[in-house]
Amino acid sequence: MAGGGDSTRAILFALGANFAIAVAKGVAAFFTGSSAMLAETVHSLADCGNQLLLLLGMRQARKPPSPDYPLGYGKAIYFWSFLVAVMLFTVGGMFSLYEGIHKLQHPEQIKHWYWAAGVLTFGIIAEAVSMRACLVEVNKARGGRNLWQWFRESRQAELVVIFGEDLAALFGLVFALIAVLLAAVTGNPLWDAIGTITIGALLIVVAVFVAIEVKAMLIGQSVDPARQQQMREFLDARPEINQVISLITLQLGNEVLVSVQAHMREEHSVAALTEQINTVERALKQSFPEVRWSFFEPDVKMD
Repeated sequence: MAGGGDSTRAILFALGANFAIAVAKGVAAFFTGSSAMLAETVHSLADCGNQLLLLLGMRQARKPPSPDYPLGYGKAIYFWSFLVAVMLFTVGGMFSLYEGIHKLQHPEQIKHWYWAAGVLTFGIIAEAVSMRACLVEVNKARGGRNLWQWFRESRQAELVVIFGEDLAALFGLVFALIAVLLAAVTGNPLWDAIGTITIGALLIVVAVFVAIEVKAMLIGQSVDPARQQQMREFLDARPEINQVISLITLQLGNEVLVSVQAHMREEHSVAALTEQINTVERALKQSFPEVRWSFFEPDVKMD
C-alpha cells in the first residue's frame, strides 16, 4: 500500500464500529420510540456507506491498465475519497448543524436520557477501538513525522479519510455525551442543541481539511516528500550516474510513475549506455516496489 499503512484493515474496523453503533442506536430507537434516535441510526448507516465506497474505490484502483487508461486506474480511489469527504460535509456536518439550530428554535426536554447516554458510551468505546486500529496503520506510514505532518504529506487518500472520519466521530460522540449529561443534570435542553451544533462544526472542519488533501491528490501530486528524497539519494548513489538533473514523480493511487534525467558515466557506447539505464531502472523498482512506470532520459554527448 502507498505510504506503508494497511488501509483495508482500518476501513474494516471503521465499518464494524459504525455498524455496531447503528445497531445500538436502532435498538434504543425501538424501545424509546425516539425519532431523534432513529435519525441517528440512519446517520450511522450512512457512515457505513462511506466505508463501503472506500472499499469500492480501492477495488477499482486495482484494475489493470487498458488502452483508454494506460497508467491504470489507481487514481480512482481519490475520486471516491473525495466523494466521502463531501458526504461527511453534507450528511454529517450540515445535517448536524440543521438539527442543532432546529433544537435551539424548538427546544425539547430529552426523553429517556439514560438510553442516549448508554448508546453514546457504547459508541465511544467502539469508535476508540476503530481509532486505535487506524492509528496503528498511520504509525506504520508516518515514520518520524507527527500526525499533522503525515496528514499533510500522505498520499494514501483512503487512510487520510478514515483517520479524519474516526477522529471526528470520536470527538463528536464525546461532545454529544457531555451535552446529554449536562441537559439531563440542569434540565436545560439548550445544552443538547449546543452539543449538536458543535458536532456539526467539527464535522465540517474535518471534512474541509480532508477534501483539501484529497483534491491535491486528484490534481496530481508527487510521491510523499520523504519517499522522493529516498529515491533521489538512491539515484545519487548509483555508480552508473554522475549527476541527477531532475527527478519527477507522480502518485497514482498505490503505484508511482518516475521520470529521471541524469548525466550518465557511459558516454561512448549506445549499447553500454542502454544497459546502464536498464540496470538502474531494475534496481529502482526492486528498492521501491511501488514504482510501476519509469522513464529515463540520459544527458550525454555520444561520439
